[in-house]
Amino acid sequence: MIETGALGLEAPLLMTPGPTRVPERVLQAGARPMLHHRSVEFSKELAALLEMIAPIFGTKQPVLPVHTTGRGAMEASLCNLFRPGDEIAVCANGRFGALWATIAQSHDVIAHQMAKDWSRDIDADELDALLKSRPGIRAVAFVYCATSTGVANDVRRLVDIAASHKKLAIVDGISALGGMPFAMDEWGVDVAMTASQKCLMSSPGVAFVAFSERAWAASARAKLPRGYWDFPEIRKSISGPRPMTHGTPPVHPLLQVVEALRAIHEEGLERVFQRHAEMGTRVREGVSRLGLSLQCPTLGRLSTTLTAVAAPQGKHPAIIRDGLRKRGIEVASGLGPFEATAFRIGHMGDIRLADVDRTLTALAEVL
Repeated sequence: MIETGALGLEAPLLMTPGPTRVPERVLQAGARPMLHHRSVEFSKELAALLEMIAPIFGTKQPVLPVHTTGRGAMEASLCNLFRPGDEIAVCANGRFGALWATIAQSHDVIAHQMAKDWSRDIDADELDALLKSRPGIRAVAFVYCATSTGVANDVRRLVDIAASHKKLAIVDGISALGGMPFAMDEWGVDVAMTASQKCLMSSPGVAFVAFSERAWAASARAKLPRGYWDFPEIRKSISGPRPMTHGTPPVHPLLQVVEALRAIHEEGLERVFQRHAEMGTRVREGVSRLGLSLQCPTLGRLSTTLTAVAAPQGKHPAIIRDGLRKRGIEVASGLGPFEATAFRIGHMGDIRLADVDRTLTALAEVL
């Protein structure tokens, strides 16, 4: 079965970790005639977005629209926090955890990597020991949901350790916010970010970042280049009685996010979180009944937005993915050391239990 979109084009069911399926109402919001980004109408839509996205982050701080991808939001955050020669601790238990180190080093920020074994949860004691041994470290960066493995890192525990050493806690929530509970203020997170194409079920092209007061204080001393994504300027632009973007935004992706947020709040955040939890359980139980195991079976905390599955012994996962594609379902390949042995099923955003069941039925046929 192939889905038909608003333009009558056939498209597979996207059971991937992003971009995710865009609901019809969100597609239509992105098909509106162009709005000028300095018009009253666009300003009203931006104001609605800013109001509705704050509960997704769990913060009273302003959430900044940044005209970039999720990776761009990561780089922009570092540029607004550090000087060359500063030090950062990076929890590298997945490709995107390790990406923090790659970005930091490209700006002459010294990155101390830990938790390099993707198959394990982050060892909180190891992080504590690193921060004790390297007092010059200014921040700890990690991923909430690592889509390389399907782990859900223990944000509160890691933030508590960072805070005990008076270090900033920087969280990539790109594959989690909007699908998993997140309480930035309550948990003491200093920097959090997400992007439009994951749980916010919109087209790629815009990201969102929030800073705590401690992070804003650190931003005042930052010296890395940040002309395009100067966060103080972005905050100034959105903070007036008529909020505006800092420069020309991707208008239609922003309009899509507004409509997606309306849909999320209509469903109710708690119900959204529960739906994602149920989908995660359904996928894990379903693949187990099919005789498959998780890619990283020893992980203690698992994401509700993605499941990484080990292919049967001796079978390349590309065969399974091709079989699912022929049945109108797109799943993702394994990453890094698991590329040849695993595949990944995304279940986030607009995906429903019926989509999960359809995927599991097709997977059984392929096997």
